[in-house]
Amino acid sequence: MSTVKERLNKILATIPEGISLVAVSKFHPAERLQEAYDAGQRIFGESRPQEMAAKQASLPADIEWHMIGHLQTNKVKMIAPFVTLIASVDSDRLIAEIEKQAARYNRTIDILLEVHVADEESKSGWDYEELRQYLASGELSTMEHIRVRGVMTIATNTDDESVVRRDFARIRSIFEELKPSFGEAFDTLSIGMSDDYRIALEYGSTMVRIGTAIFGAREY
Repeated sequence: MSTVKERLNKILATIPEGISLVAVSKFHPAERLQEAYDAGQRIFGESRPQEMAAKQASLPADIEWHMIGHLQTNKVKMIAPFVTLIASVDSDRLIAEIEKQAARYNRTIDILLEVHVADEESKSGWDYEELRQYLASGELSTMEHIRVRGVMTIATNTDDESVVRRDFARIRSIFEELKPSFGEAFDTLSIGMSDDYRIALEYGSTMVRIGTAIFGAREY
């Protein structure tokens, strides 16, 4: 049976230089994260604030913690003191709460705007037209403790590669459309997971989120 280090190195060998790898560690024990850390991994993605906070307290201080799951506004305070990036920002209410909590700790928190492009209604994210209206309101520009780094999406869960490619092409187009409004800091297109990251790289992904291929099946 291959080790976390072996699987991690196998993935890294397929990712071009300059692409960020988020090791999706949700539901895996801290010991498995430590194995990946010892192998050189520094960015870990979690989906539950309480689990993230517990792991952050017991693992090395130089880890970058990314919140990748749907985040309730009342849970922001649990991760605001240390989270590096919140990738699943899907509402104006959440943005306002992140700003509030980041200001409380005198921090700037990086965020990605999650945009819904998949066929499944169950997936979260902004409707793009609603996001455009929010950005046009100017409200986001008043947030002094938030830095918008880019966009994120999860493609439709399907075996039809053409649908996945359609989703990635759409989010790439949105990324390019929004970029002039934010400037150089807007540099992150976060698409691609264990099953489809190779396709995502073809569409300009700068950040892939891979869990199962590194840690194995999740331990619920």
